[in-house]
Amino acid sequence: MAIATAGAERRAKIVSAWSFDVFDTFLVRACTTPDGVFERTYELSGISKTCPNVSASFVQHRIQAEARARRTAKEKRGAGEVRIEEIYSCFPSRLFGLARHHLNDLVESEFAAELELCRANPDMLRQYLDMKRAGHRVGFISDTYWDSTSLARLLRTCRPALTWDFLYASCDHGSSKSETLFARYLANEGIDASASFHVGDNDRADIKGAKRHGIRPRYCPQATPQLASTFQRETTLFELLCQGAPPQLDYGARTLRRMVAARSAEKSPAFHLGMTVLGPVMTAFDAFIGRRCEEVAGSGRRVALGFLGRDGFLPHRIWQELHGPTSAYLEINRRVSLIASADTMQPLVDLLSKVLKIDAATFRDMVKILPPKAAAFFAAFPDGIAPGEDLAEALPELMDAGEIVELAATLRARLLTYLRHMIPGFDDCTDLVLADLGYSGSVQKALRRVFDLAGLKIRLHGAYLLSLDDAFDDLSDEDSAAGFISDLVVTPHVKRMLIRNVALLEQVCCSGDGSVRDYDGDQVLREINPRPASQIALTAEIQAGALAFAESAENVALDFCLSPYAAPEIAARWCTATLARLLLLPHEDELGMLGGLKHDVNLGTHALAPMIDSDFIRRQITARGFSAACTSTAPPMWLAGSFADLSPSNAYLYTLFGTNRLPADVFEESPCGQVQIGLFGANTEATLDTVTLYRTGLGELRLRIPISRAMDVAMIALPLPKFAAEGLLHGVTIQSADDLRDAAKSQDVTGLAPESLVYAGMQHNGAHYRIENDDACLLIPVASMTHDIAIYSVAITPLGSSFK
Repeated sequence: MAIATAGAERRAKIVSAWSFDVFDTFLVRACTTPDGVFERTYELSGISKTCPNVSASFVQHRIQAEARARRTAKEKRGAGEVRIEEIYSCFPSRLFGLARHHLNDLVESEFAAELELCRANPDMLRQYLDMKRAGHRVGFISDTYWDSTSLARLLRTCRPALTWDFLYASCDHGSSKSETLFARYLANEGIDASASFHVGDNDRADIKGAKRHGIRPRYCPQATPQLASTFQRETTLFELLCQGAPPQLDYGARTLRRMVAARSAEKSPAFHLGMTVLGPVMTAFDAFIGRRCEEVAGSGRRVALGFLGRDGFLPHRIWQELHGPTSAYLEINRRVSLIASADTMQPLVDLLSKVLKIDAATFRDMVKILPPKAAAFFAAFPDGIAPGEDLAEALPELMDAGEIVELAATLRARLLTYLRHMIPGFDDCTDLVLADLGYSGSVQKALRRVFDLAGLKIRLHGAYLLSLDDAFDDLSDEDSAAGFISDLVVTPHVKRMLIRNVALLEQVCCSGDGSVRDYDGDQVLREINPRPASQIALTAEIQAGALAFAESAENVALDFCLSPYAAPEIAARWCTATLARLLLLPHEDELGMLGGLKHDVNLGTHALAPMIDSDFIRRQITARGFSAACTSTAPPMWLAGSFADLSPSNAYLYTLFGTNRLPADVFEESPCGQVQIGLFGANTEATLDTVTLYRTGLGELRLRIPISRAMDVAMIALPLPKFAAEGLLHGVTIQSADDLRDAAKSQDVTGLAPESLVYAGMQHNGAHYRIENDDACLLIPVASMTHDIAIYSVAITPLGSSFK
């Protein structure tokens, strides 16, 4: 009986509690990182007016001032906890035109920034109130330079009438959670650690600190490690692509992404990609499309909205989800619109000039006839497949212009019938907004000609995700076009780099159907869809994630009082960084997921082009140098992904090249010596030749050995001991043409099979080799030549001190 009574008395004395970390747990900020508070301080303090365009310097000095203040406190007091006033006492006020007595103004400005940017996390608030109703003691423990009075004001501003049982600010106690602050809290409040919990986002301070004192932790990180890595790369790209713009103040767009992801159930990696990357971009684009429609609308105007298929499929689905059935999905591509707009042969010539390869069957399907001269033209090419440029040049001699005009008229009539089915009240419309991924408005321009030929006065307005803005100067005066990511957001050079890699985005956004080739009333007649079912299923899963983000974003934004699209230019910059991160600096798992996708061009061929070909890039670097590799034309369709497949650093160098930040004198090759090589003929004696040895900015060695067919060379002997006794051989490539200049520029680079190389007098294992004697050499067999000139290029990374 006595034992039972003692147990009951002990249990009655147990005091359990729930403590919450404040910043980035109970409170979240409407900025990308906590540094956004310092950016806003720069603006609120007025320094942005007296010292404009130096926000980055202000932010860095604020960070450095805190580091100095903590260092000083550690030296003087043995603990690094400081108050905000101590931080600004270390701030270089004179640099920004301030006197020492103005430092308190900076403190007030920073607190005003906190009040403006902080929001109560409704998920944490709900848990906090549940614990309070359950009879637990609840309160806050924060590592912060704001004292408890300021902290209390901030909490009640974010959540009026909020109450707590305790509030501990580390600067008031001279100790952090990682040190003795938890112990002081337990002692002061009489809390039983084993029956208490602490909720926080910092693994070291909140989780390990709580465990060390027997408190049960609840870990609520701001983002998963992968998402945190994504954000870090996005910030890097923002600063690189959108120079001069404040990188932290985004009206809460990143906070919205974090909170949507935190509330969603764990699903597939493809779904996660759609929710955390593609969904945010497309939802911001949706807001842009809405603004475009509002700009066009006016008194007496009847505005219709159409999304151009196939790439506009996902944006259309998001619009339907957010706005209901107020738009049309219009399957109109460049080929159909250009042919339908023709009143001369020129539009068809322009179209064919952009086709890589085309055969007679595809040409007949395109123009509905195959004149004898055209059939003979195709028959003259291997397998009946001709380059599009050759066909475009020959077309005026192969067909009568009247046949093209008649073909265009019939297709134009079918196209207009289709539009009347798809857009209610089409003939009463005054304006048609065309939403699409972009880029130069070719479909919009072709439709303008179609409407003009049909006597339709409907004005056309492009709403594009990515726009090549210099292509819009020839629009008619009443038409318009605007890009969300325009040349006012990033430079034209950057834009072209993004569009060079946009095929990945096109495949992820497009429908699972084949491309349109014709119409029958309201029915779309489509090309065959050569993409594999697995690819269609993968893109559908990514789109499902994007839709899930769009569905929940509005409610989450309301819960957290966020307005991520309030400033269109800021939203555009951050969407640029988000999209560029995926296209230019993908993660390893994204490469694995997306690298196997194929691109169907649907212009003259049903062939699928690869997204990634890292071997192609390696050969280009070996033969032509890094900068030349960066300018390679498609395929591969995803050039940045191909660089990333070599290594993340190669992808970043490619990005630097695309932003004009890759100095040629640092990364390009320069001569570093000469080497005598042996040339062995099939029927002639061996000769010696001298070639130049080059060293690249990445430390690789390059040799380029030109030979002519007349030289009758069968084998090249390369004396590796003369310049690299040990190293990694990256390969031997061949470029061919009928003159030396064309061979050197050729992108058609083949690689010799590694097993055909002979390592005479040396050991080798894979790419690695090491010489065994001074007579060692690499023997390179010369392939049968189909052109007059061949250039053999060799790339080596020397190891150790082997470079001579």
